[in-house]
Amino acid sequence: MAVRRKQKWRPAPRPEWVTRINEEGGHMDIENIVPLDEESLLHSAKRKTGLSDFGGTDWVEPFRVMIKAIEEEAALNLMGRLMARSDILMMLENRLLLTEFRKRHPEVAAEEIRKPVFILGLSRSGTSILFEILSQDPGFRVPKYWEALFPCPLEGLAAGKVDPRIARGDALVKQWHRVAPEYSTMHENAGELPCECGYLLTSCFISDHLGAIHQIPSYNAWLTQADLHPAYCFHRELLQVLQWKERRKHWLLKGPWHIGNLRVLFETYPDACVVQTHRDPIKSMSSTTSILGTIAWMRSDRPFDSDSWNELMEAEGNAARLEAVMRERDAGVIPSERICDVLYKDIVGDPIGTVRRVYECFGMELTAEVIDRMRSYIASKPQGKFGKHTYDLDSAEDISKERAVFRRYQERYGIPSEA
Repeated sequence: MAVRRKQKWRPAPRPEWVTRINEEGGHMDIENIVPLDEESLLHSAKRKTGLSDFGGTDWVEPFRVMIKAIEEEAALNLMGRLMARSDILMMLENRLLLTEFRKRHPEVAAEEIRKPVFILGLSRSGTSILFEILSQDPGFRVPKYWEALFPCPLEGLAAGKVDPRIARGDALVKQWHRVAPEYSTMHENAGELPCECGYLLTSCFISDHLGAIHQIPSYNAWLTQADLHPAYCFHRELLQVLQWKERRKHWLLKGPWHIGNLRVLFETYPDACVVQTHRDPIKSMSSTTSILGTIAWMRSDRPFDSDSWNELMEAEGNAARLEAVMRERDAGVIPSERICDVLYKDIVGDPIGTVRRVYECFGMELTAEVIDRMRSYIASKPQGKFGKHTYDLDSAEDISKERAVFRRYQERYGIPSEA
Protein backbone atom coordinates (compact mmCIF):
# COMPACT_ATOMS: atom_id res chain seq x y z
CA MET A 1 0.00 0.00 0.00
CA ALA A 2 1.33 3.45 -0.90
CA VAL A 3 2.56 5.64 1.94
CA ARG A 4 1.41 9.25 1.85
CA ARG A 5 2.74 12.15 3.90
CA LYS A 6 -0.61 13.74 4.64
CA GLN A 7 -0.09 13.67 8.39
CA LYS A 8 3.56 14.76 8.20
CA TRP A 9 2.86 18.40 7.38
CA ARG A 10 1.76 21.00 9.92
CA PRO A 11 0.68 24.53 8.95
CA ALA A 12 2.57 27.54 10.27
CA PRO A 13 0.54 30.30 11.97
CA ARG A 14 -0.97 32.73 9.48
CA PRO A 15 -0.23 36.46 9.56
CA GLU A 16 -2.87 38.20 11.67
CA TRP A 17 -4.30 40.15 8.72
CA VAL A 18 -4.90 36.93 6.75
CA THR A 19 -6.53 35.27 9.75
CA ARG A 20 -8.87 38.23 10.23
CA ILE A 21 -9.89 38.30 6.55
CA ASN A 22 -10.78 34.62 6.64
CA GLU A 23 -12.59 34.90 9.96
CA GLU A 24 -14.76 37.67 8.55
CA GLY A 25 -15.34 35.57 5.45
CA GLY A 26 -16.77 32.87 7.67
CA HIS A 27 -19.71 35.17 8.38
CA MET A 28 -20.37 35.96 4.71
CA ASP A 29 -21.82 34.29 1.64
CA ILE A 30 -18.41 34.27 -0.04
CA GLU A 31 -19.51 32.09 -2.98
CA ASN A 32 -21.82 34.90 -4.15
CA ILE A 33 -19.58 37.76 -3.06
CA VAL A 34 -16.58 36.33 -4.95
CA PRO A 35 -18.16 34.33 -7.82
CA LEU A 36 -16.12 31.78 -9.76
CA ASP A 37 -18.77 30.77 -12.29
CA GLU A 38 -18.12 30.82 -16.04
CA GLU A 39 -20.55 33.60 -16.93
CA SER A 40 -19.21 36.01 -14.30
CA LEU A 41 -15.56 35.34 -15.15
CA LEU A 42 -15.97 35.65 -18.92
CA HIS A 43 -18.11 38.78 -18.62
CA SER A 44 -15.57 40.50 -16.34
CA ALA A 45 -12.62 39.63 -18.60
CA LYS A 46 -14.42 40.95 -21.68
CA ARG A 47 -15.48 44.13 -19.89
CA LYS A 48 -11.96 44.80 -18.57
CA THR A 49 -10.26 44.38 -21.96
CA GLY A 50 -13.04 45.51 -24.30
CA LEU A 51 -12.37 42.35 -26.32
CA SER A 52 -14.41 39.21 -27.00
CA ASP A 53 -12.24 36.78 -29.04
CA PHE A 54 -10.51 34.28 -26.74
CA GLY A 55 -8.81 32.53 -29.66
CA GLY A 56 -9.85 28.98 -30.60
CA THR A 57 -11.75 26.53 -28.41
CA ASP A 58 -9.05 24.20 -27.02
CA TRP A 59 -9.11 26.11 -23.74
CA VAL A 60 -12.84 25.80 -23.07
CA GLU A 61 -12.99 22.23 -21.73
CA PRO A 62 -10.02 22.53 -19.34
CA PHE A 63 -11.32 25.92 -18.17
CA ARG A 64 -14.70 24.43 -17.33
CA VAL A 65 -13.19 21.37 -15.67
CA MET A 66 -10.96 23.62 -13.58
CA ILE A 67 -13.58 26.09 -12.33
CA LYS A 68 -16.00 23.25 -11.52
CA ALA A 69 -13.27 21.46 -9.55
CA ILE A 70 -12.29 24.64 -7.71
CA GLU A 71 -15.89 25.29 -6.69
CA GLU A 72 -16.60 21.73 -5.60
CA GLU A 73 -13.25 20.47 -4.27
CA ALA A 74 -10.81 23.25 -3.35
CA ALA A 75 -12.47 24.26 -0.04
CA LEU A 76 -11.43 27.89 -0.49
CA ASN A 77 -11.67 30.44 2.29
CA LEU A 78 -12.23 34.15 1.55
CA MET A 79 -8.55 34.82 0.84
CA GLY A 80 -8.47 31.77 -1.39
CA ARG A 81 -11.49 32.86 -3.40
CA LEU A 82 -10.06 36.34 -3.86
CA MET A 83 -6.76 34.92 -5.07
CA ALA A 84 -8.48 32.39 -7.34
CA ARG A 85 -10.74 34.95 -9.01
CA SER A 86 -7.81 37.34 -9.50
CA ASP A 87 -5.73 34.56 -11.08
CA ILE A 88 -8.44 33.30 -13.41
CA LEU A 89 -9.38 36.78 -14.61
CA MET A 90 -5.75 37.46 -15.49
CA MET A 91 -5.60 34.20 -17.44
CA LEU A 92 -8.74 35.05 -19.40
CA GLU A 93 -7.65 38.65 -19.99
CA ASN A 94 -4.29 37.39 -21.27
CA ARG A 95 -6.05 35.14 -23.79
CA LEU A 96 -8.07 38.06 -25.09
CA LEU A 97 -5.07 40.39 -25.29
CA LEU A 98 -2.77 37.82 -26.89
CA THR A 99 -5.36 36.90 -29.51
CA GLU A 100 -5.82 40.55 -30.41
CA PHE A 101 -2.05 41.15 -30.45
CA ARG A 102 -1.42 38.31 -32.89
CA LYS A 103 -4.19 39.62 -35.15
CA ARG A 104 -2.50 43.02 -35.28
CA HIS A 105 0.96 41.51 -35.72
CA PRO A 106 0.66 38.42 -37.95
CA GLU A 107 4.43 38.56 -38.51
CA VAL A 108 4.85 37.11 -35.01
CA ALA A 109 3.87 33.70 -36.41
CA ALA A 110 7.14 33.66 -38.39
CA GLU A 111 9.30 33.91 -35.25
CA GLU A 112 11.61 30.88 -34.98
CA ILE A 113 12.27 29.11 -31.68
CA ARG A 114 15.73 27.61 -32.14
CA LYS A 115 17.30 24.94 -29.94
CA PRO A 116 15.48 25.82 -26.70
CA VAL A 117 16.98 24.43 -23.50
CA PHE A 118 14.54 22.84 -21.03
CA ILE A 119 15.41 21.98 -17.42
CA LEU A 120 13.21 19.32 -15.87
CA GLY A 121 13.17 16.73 -13.12
CA LEU A 122 11.31 15.91 -9.94
CA SER A 123 10.25 18.90 -7.88
CA ARG A 124 12.96 20.02 -5.45
CA SER A 125 15.71 18.28 -7.41
CA GLY A 126 17.77 21.38 -8.18
CA THR A 127 15.88 22.59 -11.24
CA SER A 128 15.33 26.10 -9.86
CA ILE A 129 18.89 26.89 -8.80
CA LEU A 130 20.31 25.45 -12.04
CA PHE A 131 17.75 27.53 -13.98
CA GLU A 132 18.82 30.69 -12.19
CA ILE A 133 22.54 30.00 -12.63
CA LEU A 134 22.22 29.31 -16.36
CA SER A 135 20.03 32.39 -16.77
CA GLN A 136 23.10 34.53 -16.01
CA ASP A 137 24.25 33.82 -19.56
CA PRO A 138 22.97 36.81 -21.60
CA GLY A 139 22.75 34.51 -24.62
CA PHE A 140 19.66 32.89 -23.08
CA ARG A 141 16.17 34.40 -23.27
CA VAL A 142 14.46 33.56 -20.00
CA PRO A 143 10.77 34.13 -19.16
CA LYS A 144 10.35 36.18 -16.00
CA TYR A 145 7.51 36.04 -13.54
CA TRP A 146 6.15 39.47 -14.44
CA GLU A 147 5.91 38.69 -18.15
CA ALA A 148 4.38 35.29 -17.48
CA LEU A 149 1.64 37.07 -15.54
CA PHE A 150 1.28 39.84 -18.16
CA PRO A 151 2.72 38.42 -21.39
CA CYS A 152 1.11 40.71 -23.95
CA PRO A 153 3.54 43.49 -24.94
CA LEU A 154 2.49 47.05 -24.17
CA GLU A 155 2.43 49.10 -27.32
CA GLY A 156 3.03 52.83 -27.34
CA LEU A 157 5.13 52.82 -24.15
CA ALA A 158 7.30 55.96 -24.23
CA ALA A 159 11.02 55.44 -24.68
CA GLY A 160 12.80 55.21 -21.35
CA LYS A 161 9.59 54.68 -19.39
CA VAL A 162 9.53 51.67 -17.08
CA ASP A 163 7.01 49.04 -18.08
CA PRO A 164 4.27 49.11 -15.38
CA ARG A 165 3.77 45.37 -15.76
CA ILE A 166 7.06 44.77 -13.94
CA ALA A 167 6.04 46.33 -10.62
CA ARG A 168 2.54 44.84 -10.76
CA GLY A 169 3.88 41.37 -11.50
CA ASP A 170 6.45 41.65 -8.72
CA ALA A 171 3.77 42.61 -6.19
CA LEU A 172 1.55 39.72 -7.23
CA VAL A 173 4.18 36.98 -7.07
CA LYS A 174 5.43 38.29 -3.71
CA GLN A 175 1.87 38.13 -2.41
CA TRP A 176 2.56 34.46 -1.71
CA HIS A 177 5.26 35.50 0.76
CA ARG A 178 2.93 37.99 2.42
CA VAL A 179 0.09 35.48 2.80
CA ALA A 180 2.39 32.62 3.92
CA PRO A 181 5.78 34.02 5.07
CA GLU A 182 7.24 30.53 5.51
CA TYR A 183 7.02 30.06 1.74
CA SER A 184 10.01 32.38 1.34
CA THR A 185 12.21 29.68 2.93
CA MET A 186 11.06 27.21 0.28
CA HIS A 187 11.09 29.20 -2.94
CA GLU A 188 12.03 32.78 -3.77
CA ASN A 189 9.45 34.73 -5.75
CA ALA A 190 10.17 38.04 -7.46
CA GLY A 191 8.98 39.65 -10.65
CA GLU A 192 12.42 39.69 -12.28
CA LEU A 193 13.28 36.07 -11.47
CA PRO A 194 12.96 33.39 -14.15
CA CYS A 195 9.72 31.45 -13.92
CA GLU A 196 8.81 27.97 -14.98
CA CYS A 197 6.60 26.85 -17.83
CA GLY A 198 3.64 26.04 -15.59
CA TYR A 199 3.04 29.77 -15.28
CA LEU A 200 3.36 30.28 -19.02
CA LEU A 201 0.68 27.67 -19.70
CA THR A 202 -2.02 28.92 -17.34
CA SER A 203 -3.89 30.91 -19.99
CA CYS A 204 -4.52 27.76 -22.00
CA PHE A 205 -5.81 26.15 -18.77
CA ILE A 206 -3.73 23.02 -19.40
CA SER A 207 -1.06 23.34 -16.74
CA ASP A 208 0.29 21.50 -13.71
CA HIS A 209 0.51 24.88 -11.96
CA LEU A 210 -3.29 25.06 -11.73
CA GLY A 211 -3.45 21.68 -10.04
CA ALA A 212 -0.68 22.64 -7.63
CA ILE A 213 -2.17 25.86 -6.27
CA HIS A 214 -5.61 24.31 -5.70
CA GLN A 215 -6.79 20.97 -4.33
CA ILE A 216 -8.67 19.87 -7.43
CA PRO A 217 -8.30 16.10 -7.96
CA SER A 218 -10.86 15.94 -10.76
CA TYR A 219 -8.88 18.51 -12.76
CA ASN A 220 -5.63 16.65 -12.12
CA ALA A 221 -7.31 13.43 -13.25
CA TRP A 222 -8.49 15.17 -16.41
CA LEU A 223 -4.99 16.51 -17.03
CA THR A 224 -3.40 13.05 -16.91
CA GLN A 225 -5.65 11.92 -19.79
CA ALA A 226 -5.66 15.14 -21.81
CA ASP A 227 -4.21 15.73 -25.25
CA LEU A 228 -1.27 18.00 -24.44
CA HIS A 229 -0.56 19.16 -27.98
CA PRO A 230 -2.74 22.30 -27.57
CA ALA A 231 -0.76 23.23 -24.45
CA TYR A 232 2.58 22.90 -26.20
CA CYS A 233 1.25 24.75 -29.24
CA PHE A 234 0.18 27.58 -26.93
CA HIS A 235 3.61 27.44 -25.28
CA ARG A 236 5.36 27.91 -28.62
CA GLU A 237 3.04 30.72 -29.70
CA LEU A 238 3.62 32.51 -26.41
CA LEU A 239 7.40 32.28 -26.80
CA GLN A 240 7.01 33.83 -30.25
CA VAL A 241 5.21 36.79 -28.71
CA LEU A 242 7.72 37.19 -25.89
CA GLN A 243 10.74 37.14 -28.19
CA TRP A 244 9.17 39.48 -30.78
CA LYS A 245 11.21 42.44 -29.56
CA GLU A 246 13.83 40.63 -27.49
CA ARG A 247 15.56 37.77 -29.25
CA ARG A 248 18.53 35.81 -27.91
CA LYS A 249 20.43 32.74 -29.15
CA HIS A 250 18.28 30.27 -27.23
CA TRP A 251 15.34 30.10 -24.87
CA LEU A 252 16.09 28.75 -21.40
CA LEU A 253 13.01 27.13 -19.86
CA LYS A 254 12.15 25.03 -16.85
CA GLY A 255 9.27 22.86 -15.75
CA PRO A 256 9.11 19.66 -13.68
CA TRP A 257 5.87 18.77 -15.50
CA HIS A 258 7.75 18.28 -18.78
CA ILE A 259 9.27 15.09 -17.43
CA GLY A 260 6.07 13.21 -18.19
CA ASN A 261 5.50 14.89 -21.55
CA LEU A 262 8.83 14.56 -23.35
CA ARG A 263 7.31 12.96 -26.41
CA VAL A 264 5.06 15.97 -27.04
CA LEU A 265 7.85 18.37 -26.11
CA PHE A 266 10.17 16.94 -28.77
CA GLU A 267 7.34 16.88 -31.32
CA THR A 268 6.87 20.60 -30.69
CA TYR A 269 10.56 21.45 -30.44
CA PRO A 270 12.52 18.77 -32.38
CA ASP A 271 15.86 20.50 -31.73
CA ALA A 272 15.23 20.99 -28.00
CA CYS A 273 18.02 20.37 -25.50
CA VAL A 274 16.85 18.82 -22.23
CA VAL A 275 18.65 18.86 -18.88
CA GLN A 276 17.21 16.27 -16.50
CA THR A 277 18.10 16.71 -12.84
CA HIS A 278 18.25 13.72 -10.50
CA ARG A 279 17.91 13.61 -6.72
CA ASP A 280 16.97 11.05 -4.09
CA PRO A 281 13.19 10.85 -4.79
CA ILE A 282 12.34 10.29 -1.13
CA LYS A 283 13.98 13.56 -0.14
CA SER A 284 12.34 15.27 -3.10
CA MET A 285 8.85 13.99 -2.22
CA SER A 286 9.12 15.06 1.42
CA SER A 287 10.13 18.58 0.43
CA THR A 288 7.39 18.74 -2.21
CA THR A 289 4.77 17.68 0.34
CA SER A 290 5.80 20.55 2.61
CA ILE A 291 5.53 23.06 -0.22
CA LEU A 292 2.15 21.80 -1.43
CA GLY A 293 0.78 22.01 2.08
CA THR A 294 1.94 25.60 2.44
CA ILE A 295 0.46 26.59 -0.93
CA ALA A 296 -2.87 24.98 -0.02
CA TRP A 297 -2.81 26.77 3.35
CA MET A 298 -2.70 30.11 1.53
CA ARG A 299 -6.16 29.47 0.09
CA SER A 300 -7.88 26.89 2.26
CA ASP A 301 -8.42 26.02 5.91
CA ARG A 302 -8.40 22.33 4.96
CA PRO A 303 -5.04 21.56 3.33
CA PHE A 304 -4.62 17.98 2.13
CA ASP A 305 -8.39 17.63 2.31
CA SER A 306 -8.44 15.51 -0.84
CA ASP A 307 -6.38 13.05 -2.85
CA SER A 308 -5.35 15.82 -5.22
CA TRP A 309 -1.60 15.27 -5.01
CA ASN A 310 -1.32 11.53 -4.50
CA GLU A 311 1.03 11.03 -7.43
CA LEU A 312 3.45 13.66 -6.13
CA MET A 313 3.42 12.24 -2.60
CA GLU A 314 3.55 8.53 -3.29
CA ALA A 315 6.56 6.52 -4.38
CA GLU A 316 4.62 4.51 -6.94
CA GLY A 317 3.39 7.50 -8.94
CA ASN A 318 6.78 9.19 -9.06
CA ALA A 319 8.60 5.96 -9.88
CA ALA A 320 6.19 5.27 -12.74
CA ARG A 321 6.89 8.67 -14.30
CA LEU A 322 10.65 8.29 -13.96
CA GLU A 323 10.73 4.78 -15.36
CA ALA A 324 8.49 5.77 -18.28
CA VAL A 325 11.19 8.25 -19.32
CA MET A 326 13.84 5.55 -18.97
CA ARG A 327 11.85 3.22 -21.24
CA GLU A 328 11.20 5.92 -23.83
CA ARG A 329 14.88 6.80 -23.94
CA ASP A 330 15.92 3.17 -24.29
CA ALA A 331 13.37 2.56 -27.05
CA GLY A 332 14.38 5.69 -28.97
CA VAL A 333 10.89 7.15 -28.63
CA ILE A 334 12.57 10.30 -27.36
CA PRO A 335 16.13 11.27 -28.39
CA SER A 336 18.32 10.31 -25.46
CA GLU A 337 21.28 12.05 -27.10
CA ARG A 338 19.48 15.36 -26.59
CA ILE A 339 19.16 14.81 -22.83
CA CYS A 340 21.92 15.77 -20.37
CA ASP A 341 21.67 14.10 -16.95
CA VAL A 342 22.94 15.98 -13.88
CA LEU A 343 22.84 15.08 -10.20
CA TYR A 344 21.51 17.37 -7.50
CA LYS A 345 24.62 16.76 -5.43
CA ASP A 346 26.74 18.11 -8.29
CA ILE A 347 24.52 21.14 -8.83
CA VAL A 348 25.00 22.02 -5.15
CA GLY A 349 28.59 20.81 -4.73
CA ASP A 350 30.11 21.86 -8.06
CA PRO A 351 27.70 24.19 -9.86
CA ILE A 352 30.25 25.55 -12.36
CA GLY A 353 31.47 22.06 -13.19
CA THR A 354 27.85 21.04 -13.76
CA VAL A 355 27.30 24.03 -16.02
CA ARG A 356 30.38 23.12 -18.06
CA ARG A 357 28.98 19.62 -18.60
CA VAL A 358 25.65 21.03 -19.82
CA TYR A 359 27.31 23.35 -22.33
CA GLU A 360 29.64 20.61 -23.56
CA CYS A 361 26.74 18.19 -23.95
CA PHE A 362 24.89 20.57 -26.25
CA GLY A 363 27.90 22.05 -28.04
CA MET A 364 27.33 25.54 -26.66
CA GLU A 365 30.06 28.09 -26.00
CA LEU A 366 30.75 28.98 -22.37
CA THR A 367 32.93 32.05 -22.02
CA ALA A 368 35.03 33.17 -19.06
CA GLU A 369 32.86 36.26 -18.76
CA VAL A 370 29.70 34.17 -18.41
CA ILE A 371 31.39 31.92 -15.83
CA ASP A 372 32.27 35.01 -13.78
CA ARG A 373 28.66 36.17 -13.92
CA MET A 374 27.50 32.76 -12.73
CA ARG A 375 30.05 32.66 -9.89
CA SER A 376 28.88 36.08 -8.69
CA TYR A 377 25.27 34.96 -8.73
CA ILE A 378 26.06 31.77 -6.81
CA ALA A 379 27.93 33.80 -4.18
CA SER A 380 24.86 36.03 -3.77
CA LYS A 381 22.53 33.06 -3.23
CA PRO A 382 23.91 30.84 -0.45
CA GLN A 383 21.67 28.02 0.72
CA GLY A 384 19.36 29.19 3.47
CA LYS A 385 19.63 32.87 2.50
CA PHE A 386 15.91 33.32 3.15
CA GLY A 387 15.73 30.89 6.06
CA LYS A 388 15.95 27.13 6.31
CA HIS A 389 13.21 25.00 4.78
CA THR A 390 12.50 22.25 7.30
CA TYR A 391 10.25 19.26 6.76
CA ASP A 392 9.67 15.76 8.11
CA LEU A 393 10.79 12.51 6.55
CA ASP A 394 9.01 9.18 6.89
CA SER A 395 9.89 6.45 9.33
CA ALA A 396 12.86 4.20 8.62
CA GLU A 397 10.46 1.37 7.77
CA ASP A 398 8.53 3.45 5.23
CA ILE A 399 11.73 4.81 3.70
CA SER A 400 13.01 1.27 3.26
CA LYS A 401 9.84 0.28 1.39
CA GLU A 402 9.99 3.34 -0.85
CA ARG A 403 13.69 2.89 -1.51
CA ALA A 404 12.93 -0.45 -3.14
CA VAL A 405 10.42 1.22 -5.49
CA PHE A 406 13.09 3.66 -6.71
CA ARG A 407 16.01 1.19 -6.87
CA ARG A 408 16.12 0.94 -10.68
CA TYR A 409 15.99 4.70 -11.10
CA GLN A 410 18.72 5.40 -8.54
CA GLU A 411 21.00 2.68 -9.85
CA ARG A 412 20.67 3.83 -13.45
CA TYR A 413 21.77 7.40 -12.75
CA GLY A 414 23.99 6.77 -9.74
CA ILE A 415 21.83 8.84 -7.40
CA PRO A 416 22.99 8.81 -3.76
CA SER A 417 20.43 8.29 -1.00
CA GLU A 418 19.90 11.29 1.29
CA ALA A 419 17.38 9.73 3.68
